[in-house]
Amino acid sequence: MLPSPDPESLAAAVELAVAIRSARLGRAAHATAVKHLSPRPLPAFLSNHLVNMYSKLDLPTAAATLLSLDPDPSVVTWTALISGSAQNGRPLSALAHFAAMLRASVRPNDFTFPSAFKAAAAARKPLVGRQIHASSFKSGLIDDAFVACGALDMYYKTGLTFDARILFDEMPQRNIVAWNAVMTNAVFDGRPDEAIKAFIKLRLHGGIPNTISLCAFLNACAGASYSSLGSQLHAFMIQSGFDLDVSVGNGLIDFYGKCHWVHEARAVFDEMHIKNDVSWCSMVVVYAQNGAEEEAFRVYLDARKEGIRPTDFIVSSVLTTCAGLSGLDLGRSLHAAAIRSCINGNIFVGSALVDMYGKCGSIRDAEQAFEEMPERNLISWNALIGGYTQLGNAHMALTVFDEMIGCGEVAPSYVTLVNVITACSRGGLTKEGLDLFETMKERFGIEPRLEHYACVVDLLGRAGMEERAYEFIKTMPIRPSISIWGALLGACRLHGKTALGRIAAHKLFEIDPQDSGNHVLLSNMFASAGRWVEATEVRKEMKDVGIKKGPGCSWITWKNVVHVFQAKDTTHELNDKIQAMLAKLRGQMQAAGYTPDTQYALYDLEEEEKETEVLQHSEKLALAFGLISIPPGIPIRITKNLRVCGDCHCAFKFISGIVGREIIVRDNNRFHYFRDYQCSCRDYW
Repeated sequence: MLPSPDPESLAAAVELAVAIRSARLGRAAHATAVKHLSPRPLPAFLSNHLVNMYSKLDLPTAAATLLSLDPDPSVVTWTALISGSAQNGRPLSALAHFAAMLRASVRPNDFTFPSAFKAAAAARKPLVGRQIHASSFKSGLIDDAFVACGALDMYYKTGLTFDARILFDEMPQRNIVAWNAVMTNAVFDGRPDEAIKAFIKLRLHGGIPNTISLCAFLNACAGASYSSLGSQLHAFMIQSGFDLDVSVGNGLIDFYGKCHWVHEARAVFDEMHIKNDVSWCSMVVVYAQNGAEEEAFRVYLDARKEGIRPTDFIVSSVLTTCAGLSGLDLGRSLHAAAIRSCINGNIFVGSALVDMYGKCGSIRDAEQAFEEMPERNLISWNALIGGYTQLGNAHMALTVFDEMIGCGEVAPSYVTLVNVITACSRGGLTKEGLDLFETMKERFGIEPRLEHYACVVDLLGRAGMEERAYEFIKTMPIRPSISIWGALLGACRLHGKTALGRIAAHKLFEIDPQDSGNHVLLSNMFASAGRWVEATEVRKEMKDVGIKKGPGCSWITWKNVVHVFQAKDTTHELNDKIQAMLAKLRGQMQAAGYTPDTQYALYDLEEEEKETEVLQHSEKLALAFGLISIPPGIPIRITKNLRVCGDCHCAFKFISGIVGREIIVRDNNRFHYFRDYQCSCRDYW
């Protein structure tokens, strides 16, 4: 129904169009005004409403055209145009309109300047921001609290922290908006202590914080790992009644999750009287960040039961949990939910899909998700490179890396280079990985971090250059970490370098004496070399000091049931059939030329007993179950919490060809795709 032709009714219709984001209603009101008020010019207040409407609804051409038809546009009209451009992510247009307004000799008001400052901040134009500050100073409006807060926020967001502090100190009145600008920008810039000090000063000056202040303080405590201080604020919130605010509740969930206080985060969540989609998403993220992926997925299912629609944030968060679980089927169901909700084109969801498929070992799906993204960011590129890294496909990882550099859309980050050097390590491209490490600072301006040094040690170790890796460690400018010594110990275990392996192990014992994995790796290295006395001594030492080793296991999912196996496990209900399948496979493999590699029998046994022991490794039991239960044509997917052993790796190659099946094994290091007597790693892992 068309609005009444009188200007007041038309203005009301335009306001309604802005409120309900209906360009159609706004254009209808405009057309009615032109039809019934022509040839007279539109009243100034109605023209202002229309410019504001077109600007707010992100129709910049219509807004600018309407302003150009006004023979004497007022500051209200110009401000509507500037504000709309700034709010809709067009900061350069907003600044251009601001300059045009000044050229037209129209003086900005206290609403114009905050929008102009916002545009300068978004465009990262500190020089322009300073000019706007000078203009506001000349006009005397810088003393207005909201104008000053706009300038303050602009200085922080353009990196001029010193200027921001001077302005804050000179402000004649500091309202809560100014204090919040100091705190939130300090949190965003990674200065949590500064945000906490600002909050304390606010309270000392008698200021009353609002929800933004409280959430900024919680974020600062989480960033600095001040869990006790944050919990004290929680008590203050309860006393002040802020705990009933949904935004504050969400902030508390996030804070406790980042401090690894999962129980407290869940308690806050359960006690919230009102929950929104951010509440549910925050709880999903808490579980995902703290290694409780199954609980994260349960929260998502509960949210759907409560009628929460899948949003880009919650879907991308749950996709991350699927990646942690290697839950390909769960990930695919979420992909379907994203498509039904029309959010699969969202850049966060798209990046999470690429990451999920890559970490679940379905690289073809990751490639397709990447290709279908309408736009990509650094996370998208890193996710695809990471997918190839998981497979050890160094050539494709380097190809995608070169494409990323060539397209000019994004610059690589330190994470990108960790992924690429790791891919080179797993793919045997030692020279390429070393060249990238040695030139990363010069080419990309990225200073090598601890992770990059660990990658190089792993790169050299896998290539059989353990002594060179050890010399590299001794010349490092930073102190070697657990990951660096662990990489060296793993390489020594792989290539039988027991003397150097002992050095690496003792370095690890000094850093983390209670980690059972390092002791087990050292014991296994001695056992593989036939040095049974030393292997036994290491295990005895573990027992004497109370170090317990978690069991190695493999698992396989079929019909929504997870079947878990340990070595020499006979408890499964299908054990008789599993043992019969293993016996059958053993005969077929030996006929095809397979010989058991008994160096992976880690106890001093007779040779025949060793052959029997390696046949009972957990991944072989899981594979036998898969061959019994999963129909032909469906890939068999096995996950193992330790590195797949060399004998199982060799056996799986034979079995893949004998039974004509695709076998996918995800160990604690990477994916192995077995098909037609071959593995995707080309025996280099």
